[in-house]
Amino acid sequence: MIVDERITSYIHSLIPDEQGVIGEIEQNALQEEVPIIRKETKEWIKTMLLIKKPLRVLEVGTAVGFSAIYMSRFLPEEGHITTIENWEPRIQKAKENFAKAGVADKITLLEGDAAEILKDLTGHYDFIFMDAAKGQYIHYLPDVIRLLAKDGVLISDNVLQDGDILNSRYIVERRNRTIHSRMREYLYQLMQDERLETSILPLGDGVALSVRR
Repeated sequence: MIVDERITSYIHSLIPDEQGVIGEIEQNALQEEVPIIRKETKEWIKTMLLIKKPLRVLEVGTAVGFSAIYMSRFLPEEGHITTIENWEPRIQKAKENFAKAGVADKITLLEGDAAEILKDLTGHYDFIFMDAAKGQYIHYLPDVIRLLAKDGVLISDNVLQDGDILNSRYIVERRNRTIHSRMREYLYQLMQDERLETSILPLGDGVALSVRR
């Protein structure tokens, strides 16, 4: 927890529960311990989408499709989301959820390794949401920047790792040290890259907001 738990609980108390199909998908994901965007983070992303009004959205990391379905509700009528997922069980569940939510026509699911798929993508995206394997963010970054349109928005989720990012790598559990060092390198690259303007926010588990110059 990187924000006082009482503050987070209070913010959650102000956010209406999701209703209907998307509420069911959210609750099922939480019960099955599928990692999905936190309540306060999704509300912030909603606001960013309504400000930006992107027509082309790229999501790296579909999971069961909750965030893609959620984001699709706040796009312009002609907006479209392309999302990438590698794990077969989640791919099938995401497809079921897209159909159940009635948004299959607004979302294209690309199946396979994100690093390979990103290399083959062309054109530019107005809005990119990075929410995949945290240790891979740094490897995805060159193609993500290439695909990000001028004035496009990149949101990277879970970048503060419950506060572990502050610690020396020798304090972090051995099995998490690679992810820890790669995420530090990712944040450094976001802040130093002259093509981007980036702010890191202690929201949810930490988000980085980058804008392409």
